[in-house]
Amino acid sequence: MISFILGTTAELIKIAPVYHGIAERGLRPKIWFTAQHVDEVADVLADLKLPEPDVWFVPEEKAHNLESPAQVPGWAAQVLRTAWGRRHELRAALTEDGRPPLVLVHGDTFTTPYGSLIGKRILKARVGHVEAGARSGSIMSPLPEELNRKIAAKIVDMHFAPSEREVHNLRNARGVVVDTEANTAIDAMRLAINQPLDVPNLPEKFGLATLHRFELVSRADKYREALEILREQSRQLPILYMAGAPEREKIRALGLDHLFDDKFIAQPKMRYLKFLPLVARAEYVVTDSGGLSAECYYLGLPCAVHRERTETPQHLGETVVLTEMRGDKLQNFLDTYQNRRGESWMDKYHPSEIIVNSLAQLGYC
Repeated sequence: MISFILGTTAELIKIAPVYHGIAERGLRPKIWFTAQHVDEVADVLADLKLPEPDVWFVPEEKAHNLESPAQVPGWAAQVLRTAWGRRHELRAALTEDGRPPLVLVHGDTFTTPYGSLIGKRILKARVGHVEAGARSGSIMSPLPEELNRKIAAKIVDMHFAPSEREVHNLRNARGVVVDTEANTAIDAMRLAINQPLDVPNLPEKFGLATLHRFELVSRADKYREALEILREQSRQLPILYMAGAPEREKIRALGLDHLFDDKFIAQPKMRYLKFLPLVARAEYVVTDSGGLSAECYYLGLPCAVHRERTETPQHLGETVVLTEMRGDKLQNFLDTYQNRRGESWMDKYHPSEIIVNSLAQLGYC
């Protein structure tokens, strides 16, 4: 039996094509949820035609979004308590179909190493890591994502790496390394890209920004600088800034509410199937999200990655640029984005198919 241990809406999105590929082979994988993200989980599951989680490691009635590092120890303790307390039940579920037990984790969230640990040490199963091998080269940037990736790599048995670069990063890793040729985000994108837009009073042309990572938002000078540059740029072309609750609270705390108006438009975060069509229609994207920068790369959409480092430098080039969190580089991108649109790769890669075929060859589905 295969179980996914996941904790965020982004993980649900990127794992959905793998889940459906396994299901098409007549199996019904489990979803065990750590509840790092709770808001909109039900909507994302419905949008992606995924079932409700079979297990909540944090009781569903007590679960809430993790919004600060201070909340992580308590959350981690609850997840491990549940996993240990229900270990016999979970082990039985993993062996009920007679196939070898397998736990799959994804990406670089806190759930990635915790899920790997639970699968390997508590449930005595093999563990596979989807989107494995990404490295920025610095433990501190981005923190904690780089650390999460490195810890998981020491635990798991199968590494599904999205390009030759990640395969090379895993050259000394134990277990099986599979080159999936791309991020499973490209398969998830196919589920969403042509959905209708659902944004009232949307400008005909617009830029799109989403800046939310702790390494940026926690640095008031850098966060303020980026928002002020975007505000000034919005005088030429309206910009939608997708802001979740933590970013809105930070904006209020820094006294930056006055930056937003009918051209620099603060927009609540949207569900994936609603958000991706918006991305595809934008003139450019400014983000600190590794996942969104990959999606822009696959679309050939001009994108500035406003971070000091990136774990996916293979996406960088004329279309996707790394600003190193410098205001002058962000401004240069905004001045030149018109010349940066590139080739779409949407029809070229099918990484989820490679993952499912590999699992079938290994006897898991």
